[in-house]
Parts: sequence; C-alpha cells; structure tokens
Amino acid sequence: MSIDVAKLPELIRDKKRQVRSRIGAVEKVLAEIEAEFAAEVEDIASRRARGEASIPELDFSLIRDGKVSDATKAQIRRHGAAVVRNVFPRAQAEAWNGQIGDYLARNDYLNKAATRDAGDRYFTSLKSSRPQIFGIYWSKPQMEARQGAPMAETKAFLNRLWRFESAGKKHFDPDRECTYADRIRRREPGDASLGLSPHMDAGSVERWLDPAYAEVYREVFAGNWRAYDPFDGAFRTATEEIPSPAVCSAFRTFQGWTALTRQGPGDGTLQLLPIARAIVYLLLRPLGKDVPDDDLCGAKPGRALSLVEQWHALLRPAISPIPQVEPGDTVWWHSDIIHAVEDHHRGSGYSNVIYIGAAPYCAKNAAYLERQKKAFLAGESAPDFSAENFEIDFDGRATANDLTELGKRQMGLSAW
Repeated sequence: MSIDVAKLPELIRDKKRQVRSRIGAVEKVLAEIEAEFAAEVEDIASRRARGEASIPELDFSLIRDGKVSDATKAQIRRHGAAVVRNVFPRAQAEAWNGQIGDYLARNDYLNKAATRDAGDRYFTSLKSSRPQIFGIYWSKPQMEARQGAPMAETKAFLNRLWRFESAGKKHFDPDRECTYADRIRRREPGDASLGLSPHMDAGSVERWLDPAYAEVYREVFAGNWRAYDPFDGAFRTATEEIPSPAVCSAFRTFQGWTALTRQGPGDGTLQLLPIARAIVYLLLRPLGKDVPDDDLCGAKPGRALSLVEQWHALLRPAISPIPQVEPGDTVWWHSDIIHAVEDHHRGSGYSNVIYIGAAPYCAKNAAYLERQKKAFLAGESAPDFSAENFEIDFDGRATANDLTELGKRQMGLSAW
C-alpha cells in the first residue's frame, strides 16, 4: 500500500501544499467551481420539482440492436447514471426473487446472521446505518443473473462509454467482463432505520493520496478542472485502495443492481446525485480557507467518502430518487457518483435487488478473480467483504457446474 496511514495528517498537508502551488489562485478557482455546480444543482432540483427526469432511461432492446442514440450516450456521460429497462424478463426476475427467499429460509440465514458480527465498518462514518443487506454471494439466481447474455451486452455498452484506450495503451477490454460478486438487498416495507447517507465508494483519502488516483484527477489537481473527463480510463485500473471490509478493490466502470421487485421513490431505495463531474467539487473543497490543513473534509481511511453537510451542502439539493423500476430493470451509476439509500421505506412491498456492477477485464480485475474463484469454490464470502462465510454449508449453493461457458470465463474458471 503506497499510503502510510500512520502519517496521514502529514501526507494531507503535503498534498494540499502541492495542489495549491499548482493551481495558484485557489480562491478564484473554488469560486468558479461553486458557481458552476450551483447552477447544475439548481437545474436538477428544478427539473425534479417539475416531474422531469435527470437520470437517463433506455430499453435494453436499443442496446441489443445497436440503436442507442448519441444524445442518450451523451446524457449518460453527463449524469454518470442510467436505468436500463427490460434487461431480463419480468417473470425471470420475479422467479429469482422467490428462489432467493427460499434459499435464505431453507438455510436459516436470519438466525445464523443474528449470531455473527459482520465486522463491516466501511459505512460507520455515515449518518445512517447499513441497509438491509444479506451476506450471500453464490445463490443460483445471483449467478444466473451475472452470467446472463443480456447482462453481458449491457455491461459492454456501458464500458464502451469510457475511453478505454489511449497513448497506445489499452486500459481495459470493454467486451470481456469479470464477475464481481456482491450481495443482495431485501428491504421490508416500513423499515425506518436502514438507509445510507450520501457517499461514494472506491476509496476515500486514496483519491487525494494514491499515486494512480493523482493521475486520474491530474487535470483537477492542476486547476484545469473543466478538462477533467470522468470517463477517461487511464490510470483507473492502477489505483490501490486501503484494505477494509466492503471496500471494492476491483475496478468498476459502473456500480449497479438488478431489480427483483417493483420499487421507486419512497420505497427505501436508491438515490443518486446525477452529476458525473461532482467529484471535482469534493476533491478541491478541502483547499478552502475554512478547512483545517490536515483535513480532507472529513474523509477517513478505510471508509466510504461521505457528502458532509458542513462542507458539501452545495451539492445536496441535486440528490434525486431513481424512477420507479420493475422486476428485470437495472440501475447503473459511475464509480465516482454520489449515492444514498432512503432512510425510510414507506412503500407497501419489498425493495429487493441483486447487486451487479460492471468490472471489465484488466490486470487488476483478473488478479481479483484469482482470489474470488477460490472463495466461490469453497462457498466463502467474496474477498472484498467481511468473512462471514455463511454459504460454506448452504444447501442449493451454486457450483461450477451451474455456470455457462460465459459464466466460467467471467469467473476466471476458463480462459477467454
């Protein structure tokens, strides 16, 4: 790990000195950034008040037939998010939902979970607590959804929104996917305690201090923030995260989930801040005169990067609920997008999803697969997550025999 956490205050002070030296007129740049993002936030909030969407939506058939318009692609790049509908048939998603429920009940998951400490402290700095997440990775429905051909096509489309090749180097292969096994959410109606405050994943202090991240955000830290491209893949696959339970050590172009039930605003589900470049504000806000020299606006190692009211109130009005989605629809958000989970599920039905992100083939993700496939074969928790290992003796757990040839390649069990 390139970051010595024991020397964090010193490293932060040094980074700020370097960036201030490069930028020069820091207060002028901060004023320009605040004015630009205030206008964009106001536009999003105003459109939301009028009932207009800020999160692009498209049907999977357009991806399948190669008919997604350039205008839609531009909107996804601008907002860093998309809802892709009908990736799976409704009946298939509903069947998966029932099968997962049976899998959990048959293996007495809830009683077993009550006796174990997950050890997951990744979100403890957030105002709200963990959402209703179940620590299973290898149920047959999860594996079937991950290896589905429509899912692969959707991910390839999203990966290709990125610049994946530049300066004679291919940063990742957009058409080959690495399965990144994640968990599921099954949130009961009426739940009022299991939300997540606004945050982003894939590193906190690393975004300032990791050498590869310094290159990812090189234009920002040089003061040329308008030249920053959130979809430039250069150096993204070389970042190094501080180890922590539930921190993602793979490279994801988009985080995402597949809906197993109908859910939307008020149903205790996802909210997004649909501005792909909002990370610019978070990165440069610590340079303000009101922020202590050894502070990155509250960022802590091994934790999610929080949107803090004290420092980032400017952005909060843009946080928007996802539109209503149906079983088989998918939701995607760029790895730098601020997202949250509603505190209160005010709906009448479960809000259930399978978390499935897009992790294209690259050296970083291939190395992760080597660790993950061992966990899969043993029924252990995926490597990035707390070692609860519920599924070692679960009846009905997926095995290598349940994988298609595509699924085996995505899991690193067969060569591409």
